Amino acid sequence: MNTLSNPALFRQSCYINGQWVDGEQSLTVTNPVDQSVLGTVPSLTEAQVNDTIEQAHEAMAGWSALTAKERSKILYRWFTLIEANVDDLGTIMTLEQGKPLQEAKGEIRYAASFIEWFAEEGKRVYGETIPQTVSTNRLSTITQPIGVCSAITPWNFPAAMITRKAGPALAAGCSIIIKPASETPFSALALAELAAQAGIPAGIFNVITGDARTLGVPLTQHPLISKFSFTGSTQVGRTLYEQCASTIKKTSLELGGNAPFIVFDDADIDKAVASAMLSKFRNGGQTCVCANRFYIHDAVYDEFLEKFTAQVAKLCVGNGLDQNTDIGPMITRRAIDSMQLLLDDALAKGARQLVLGNEVEEQGNYINPKILVDVNDSMDIVHEEIFGPIATLIRFQDEEDVLTQANNTIFGLAAYFFSQDISRVYRVAEKLESGMVGINTGMISNEVAPFGGVKQSGLGKEGSHYGIEDYLTVKYLCVDIA
Repeated sequence: MNTLSNPALFRQSCYINGQWVDGEQSLTVTNPVDQSVLGTVPSLTEAQVNDTIEQAHEAMAGWSALTAKERSKILYRWFTLIEANVDDLGTIMTLEQGKPLQEAKGEIRYAASFIEWFAEEGKRVYGETIPQTVSTNRLSTITQPIGVCSAITPWNFPAAMITRKAGPALAAGCSIIIKPASETPFSALALAELAAQAGIPAGIFNVITGDARTLGVPLTQHPLISKFSFTGSTQVGRTLYEQCASTIKKTSLELGGNAPFIVFDDADIDKAVASAMLSKFRNGGQTCVCANRFYIHDAVYDEFLEKFTAQVAKLCVGNGLDQNTDIGPMITRRAIDSMQLLLDDALAKGARQLVLGNEVEEQGNYINPKILVDVNDSMDIVHEEIFGPIATLIRFQDEEDVLTQANNTIFGLAAYFFSQDISRVYRVAEKLESGMVGINTGMISNEVAPFGGVKQSGLGKEGSHYGIEDYLTVKYLCVDIA
């Protein structure tokens, strides 16, 4: 952190109601490379969170009273400040999260894009006029900010998952309280510093830190919270969803995934391999939309495997600050232990792990990328989210059969397939049970498109013009003009 050009971005206090606030207890934040201490953040009490919610509620009245254009100007200043501090924000992210520096800077630009998008989209929130059924009535709707919002965000994208929620909330006229992952709080606090510099009023954008279970109670159950948003595992999402039910909160959940990656016999294999590398190994495989199960048609299986293996063997594992690193450390040793259980189960049931070149000694939080072949449906690794750099290859021959296998999961976040047959493109895209489908591409995320899943991968959409709808309420007006 001593290398930052703007030292003010490294904050070790919570940002509440325009003030930097400490607590009686603290949490230690470490670098996943070597577990060295980066700093500490407060571990707030439930009472402190309740106070934050009440302050956010009071502050919202002034913010929502501004015109959409006035809010837009402030949000755009925040966007420009994020862009201007990409290098420092990327460094902070790499130090606390581990991803390669260039990838971290890419996430910062991605995070900034949501603020830019919603700064504009907030000016395009419309009501409607409804044809009346009684001659003396005039019917219409208006949209209004839903109220104080809360969000719990994950460690794998510690900046973008904040701005994807805060951008629409603030553009709609709401205030928001963000609880970042305890592993990666400094990216969130740096964004708060820039929000303050941009002129976002006190109490509108707040960042709190502490024990997730303690803070999760008021963030999901306090009566002044009107909207709750969570990105994380399906298991935790279920619990938080139940907690929100007691006060009937509007809830959006972006949960786990188990994305199939299907390569048909008419696919452009080189393009499929290049896309597989991006989809599987970005952020070391620690993404909810990364390819989890590779279904390769028997006719092109050998070609795909040969070319894919050659590319995977080139990947360099190491410190994210090193220029040549492709895959940084996993976030915790516990994450690697979970992957090892899946590997052990697959190998015991007949899978084979290919030997790749350029492997480093696996120590600390490092794990080499791996390819498993001879994988079948009996293995846990086919049904569980891997969340790491392990690719599992499965042969198939029949289109209907591979669709059955691809849809055989509780998850439905993302799916990918490769084909040059236009009839198949529409046929398969419509049959895949997934909220998002990448066709002849492994990269689908951007600010202008709706992000979200079906089944137990969550509720609601983030990004795009749909993303602001969860932060608005529709009010119907009936005027008698007789």
